[in-house]
Amino acid sequence: MIALRSPASPPGSSKLPNGGLAGFRSAPGGLPGRLSRVAQLLARLPGVGEKTAQRFALFLVTAGEDTARDLGSELAELCDHIRPCVRCGHIAEIDEDGRALCAICQDTRRDGALLCVVARVQDLLAIERSGAMRGRYFVLGRLLSPLEGVGAEELPLDTLRARVRDPEQPVREVLVATPPSVDGEATALLLARELGAMGIQVTRIASGVPHGGDLEFADQVTLGRAIEGRKSFG
Repeated sequence: MIALRSPASPPGSSKLPNGGLAGFRSAPGGLPGRLSRVAQLLARLPGVGEKTAQRFALFLVTAGEDTARDLGSELAELCDHIRPCVRCGHIAEIDEDGRALCAICQDTRRDGALLCVVARVQDLLAIERSGAMRGRYFVLGRLLSPLEGVGAEELPLDTLRARVRDPEQPVREVLVATPPSVDGEATALLLARELGAMGIQVTRIASGVPHGGDLEFADQVTLGRAIEGRKSFG
């Protein structure tokens, strides 16, 4: 029987159980096999294409040993020291007691009565860069998506309810900051129903015309929400 190779695997390679590549051989005149494997692993990163991954790999092998060794050492220890925050799901470093608590949850200057719910850590970081959110966060990790088989039971609703009911930091308002997509809107409606039944004020981030954008190129939904969310001026 002839073994068929997956189209995603390069010629002369075989998949390892952990998703790595074994026995990779470079083409004549190409990169050495080991360096090609590094380039392929780098290409799995989001936003990194084949050429960029190859450029990264070449840089690591030509920039001097310290750069590659330091990066390799940090990456090897990353999963041993970084975990989701036990309170909000943000990325945190494990302390001496083996507990992961992020800097935002440790910041006593934050408004504990305001909780901003986001889908991903990347969304949390984007909101933090704006400087407009001085409350705390809760990361869902995923959005409600029936087409992908993600139902309400797949969301951490029980953990969110427990966080809202925390007697040490009672939550007065939950700001739902899920993206304005079909899945994001469905998730927002679910959260509004679940948390509203608990007597919690649930708000939603506004959406409208981006700063510096032209109305000519705005879609109908964006313009409609911008008009509905208008406020007094002058």
